[in-house]
Amino acid sequence: MISDPESVRRGESSPDAGGRARVLASFGLLLLFGLLTWQVSVDGAVRRADERLARAVEGSRLPTGAAEFLADLGNIAVAVPVLAVVAAYVAWRARRAALPRWWLPPLAALVTMAAVPLLVVPLKEAVGRTGPPGMAGDGYYPSGHTATAAVAYGAAVLLLLPWLRNRYLRRELTIACLLLVAAVSFGLVRRGYHWPLDVVGSWFLSAVLLLGLATFLTRTRNRTRTSSSTATQPK
Repeated sequence: MISDPESVRRGESSPDAGGRARVLASFGLLLLFGLLTWQVSVDGAVRRADERLARAVEGSRLPTGAAEFLADLGNIAVAVPVLAVVAAYVAWRARRAALPRWWLPPLAALVTMAAVPLLVVPLKEAVGRTGPPGMAGDGYYPSGHTATAAVAYGAAVLLLLPWLRNRYLRRELTIACLLLVAAVSFGLVRRGYHWPLDVVGSWFLSAVLLLGLATFLTRTRNRTRTSSSTATQPK
């Protein structure tokens, strides 16, 4: 169940040991994103294989209505309010627990969400990939719906994890988020709204944003532990 993070207030948890690994992972993801963007921009074997895969997914047995529902979970009107509610809840719990800078983690998550269109829109215009058959215009890479879903739901999970005592719940929440983003991605391809590499590119880009948010949140919690530990030491 969700409860006040007593370990944060008492400074019992160990410092972040994965910050360097997250930085290296971010560089790796950016490299993969660059390579993928290059392949999408040229008429090569990877792009042709992507288009063949799209036709195979569109021929799957998932009903059109179900695919539409999954794709809609990546709409701004659906995903962003979920993050907003979680951010408000976490801010309330942190303030109730008298944590210093209680507003900072929710604000960081919302800023990360705001960065999505600032990155995706220029990339769409720069690459100018045309959409699947039946979709007008260009600007389909990377997928905005996929990035919105990944960052909104992923950031919500990152905010909630420190407030979960049960390791099983933490794991299941993370798995549920991954499955949800995968479902949105599949729905977008199944309905013919995007090519598969459009959503894969958004996975890489979103992962970089979430790794940056995770690093910031971890450092913020570490500073909070240090401040709380210093304040409670006898003088």
